Amino acid sequence: MIRGGCALLGAMVVAMPATAQVAATPVTATVAPVLTVQKTVVQNGSALPSNSDVWVSLDMPMDSKRMKQGDKFDVTVSRDVMLGDYVVIPRGTHGHGQISYRTGKGAFGKSAKMEFDIIDVQLGQRTIALSGHYRIEGQGNTGATVAAVATVWIASPFITGHSATATQGSEWKGATKEPILVALAPVTPVQPEVVAAPVTATPAVATPAPTAPVATPAVTTAVAPGGAVLTPASATIVKQ
Repeated sequence: MIRGGCALLGAMVVAMPATAQVAATPVTATVAPVLTVQKTVVQNGSALPSNSDVWVSLDMPMDSKRMKQGDKFDVTVSRDVMLGDYVVIPRGTHGHGQISYRTGKGAFGKSAKMEFDIIDVQLGQRTIALSGHYRIEGQGNTGATVAAVATVWIASPFITGHSATATQGSEWKGATKEPILVALAPVTPVQPEVVAAPVTATPAVATPAPTAPVATPAVTTAVAPGGAVLTPASATIVKQ
């Protein structure tokens, strides 16, 4: 009896399916934050702020071997300077830089050093003052000096470093020193182009006037006494 009950219980256990409870995890969509960018409104009286970037490129290569302190050099604006949708300083505007410090290359592998400033750009008849200070150095010959000292001491003073150089066309960043007031140029509406088509005169066709009918003289037929027919040529006046 017990054995049969156990068998029945086992059958019941086997017959009952095991239901696994899986908890559904809700998926929360990640929404990227929306950045609101306010468009710059430009009108008469607006100004390009001070410290606005002005990128320029060198019109010539610079070399500490041939340049000295106080020398000026030419630069050209390489990128449009914008205020909103308006170009304040266009690309291609010419300007100047100046050497503010220079040392030549020296003995024992000492390299040359040179410092320069981006000083202005010429916008029409107006000079826009800029700031931008840079320092460049030549590559030294320290390794060569150490080798010379290890071999012959007297040779090391004749081993010098390299000149400080900057290549033509290289870009350097300046900044406006003061705000620049702008005046908007008047916008001229574009008129649609009207193309005048040539008028070809059509020659008038003269229609001949209708021909007037030719009057045919009426033929009078007279009857003579006695019934004879008289034609106009032979008609005679018959006196009654």
